[in-house]
Formats: sequence, structure tokens, C-alpha cells
Amino acid sequence: MKTKLITLVLGLVSIVGYSQQDSQYTQYMYNTVNINPGYAGSRGVFSVFGLHRSQWVGLDGAPTTNAFSLNTPIGDSSFGVGLSFVNDKIGPANENAISADLSYFINVSEDYKLAIGVKGTANLFSIDMNKLRIHDENDPQFQNLDNDFSPNVGAGVYLYSDKFYAGLSVPNFFETKRYKDNSVSINQERLHFYGITGYVFDLGANVKMKPSVLAKVVEGAPVQVDGSLNFLLYEKLTLGAAYRWDAAWSVMAGFQISNSLFIGYGYDMETTRLENYNSGSHEVFLRFELFNNSKMLTPRFF
Repeated sequence: MKTKLITLVLGLVSIVGYSQQDSQYTQYMYNTVNINPGYAGSRGVFSVFGLHRSQWVGLDGAPTTNAFSLNTPIGDSSFGVGLSFVNDKIGPANENAISADLSYFINVSEDYKLAIGVKGTANLFSIDMNKLRIHDENDPQFQNLDNDFSPNVGAGVYLYSDKFYAGLSVPNFFETKRYKDNSVSINQERLHFYGITGYVFDLGANVKMKPSVLAKVVEGAPVQVDGSLNFLLYEKLTLGAAYRWDAAWSVMAGFQISNSLFIGYGYDMETTRLENYNSGSHEVFLRFELFNNSKMLTPRFF
């Protein structure tokens, strides 16, 4: 017999289950390697990225995400590599994903390159039943899961120039069910399809504008579209806003402390019924890059 535990867990996890099984980022344009392995090495520099996201602050068991990644081209070759770690916590569930990326770049014109990437991921999923109120603690289907392992693979393509980018990707091809019961799945990883694009417009000597769009398609869920508009002022200050269709409005800000160091912040305001139960979502990140001046004189705007 299914008890209130299943309802409680699924009630929280399903909020992000179909619509957001993969980690969600407001400032996805700076963390593209997590969803598209073709991005690895595309900036032409050694790039290190760290992010913390607290979602739906004030709601018990709300998601928190910590992400760390690095990616770089391999010398003067046509290859790039990346390595990333993502930790997601949702209620009693805790998931760690460690991924390795390999990309290959093809010159398709004087200005454009096409990158083809593959991703390999090791997922470790845990659930702590002690954080829940269980009617029958001896029921075998309500036992803890501790670092339940599942492998996955993904792929993506990424077309880009100095001002334009577009990509298609599936970070995880394998669908995975995690629960010791044939009829109940607390966490079921489904295929996620991502499409991303953006363009940088020069509005003047010291102003650049970048509209961008991220579309996510998950089986059994409506298409989710994130649209954003960012402005870069004097190659230093970035200000922007975004809208997640039928979900949230966002504001973003970033500052280029030096050619190597960039810091950013984002805040989401819910537009769903959840807005009555939380005070929004906060996201902060730091990016550090080692530049080869012969390749890049100033940081690229994506």
C-alpha cells in the first residue's frame, strides 16, 4: 500500500520533476557546458565556473544547486575538454552528477565554427527517509537509498562566431528510474532536449545588447522557454532581465572585475501559485579565466 510518504515526496519532487529534472539556471548563458558538451573549449581559454542557486527561498525542502565546471581547448588542436560537478538537493533527495565532456571543432566558414560534443556522466542519487514521517518504518519500500549509481551519456552541437551562437543538445540519453519498487518511481530521469541561441548587437562604442533564448523539451511536460536580454556597458557592467514562460521573471547583473574574473547575480520572482509560499530564487556565480592574449583581447559576451 502506498502511504503518505509517496505523496509527500512526489508532491515536492514532481514540482521540479517533469519541468526541471535537470538543474535549472537563470544565467544559463554563462554555464552552457552543463547542458551542451559542444560548448567545452569554445571560448578559447581555460575557464573555471562556480555557481550556487537557492530556489524558492522560504519553502521547506526547496531545491538548492551547487555547480562547478572547467573547460578548455587543447592547445592549438581542434579539440576541447570539460569537467563538471553538480549537486542538487530537493527535500530528502540528494543527487551528485560528475560529467566529462569532449568536443571537436570544425571551421565551417571564415567566421563560424561548429562544435560537436559528447558527454559522459556518473550520477549518484541518495534519499534520506529519516527526514520524513513514515507510518511503518519497517516497510521495505521506504528504506534509504545511498549513492545509487547510474551512468549516462549525452551529445550536443554548438555553432558559434564572435557574435552569434546556437546549439542543440541532449545531456542524458538514458532514462533512469530510482526506487526499490516496480510500480513507484520517486525519481525518474527523462530525456531533456535543449535548444539555445543568442546574438550580440553593437549599439555603440560602449554598449552591447544580447538577446538569448533557451528552450527545454521534456517528455510529458509543456515546452519551457527562457528568454533573456542583457546589456554590456563599457566591457564591465552587465545588466539584464529574463522571463521563464508561465513561471518567473528574473533580473540579472554582472561585473567584469578584470579580464580574468567575472561575478554575477540573478533573482527570480515566481509568477505561479508558488509565489505565495516563497520569497523568490537567488543565484550567484563566479567565473575565472586564463586568457591567451593572442586569441582574445577582451572577454566574450557569452
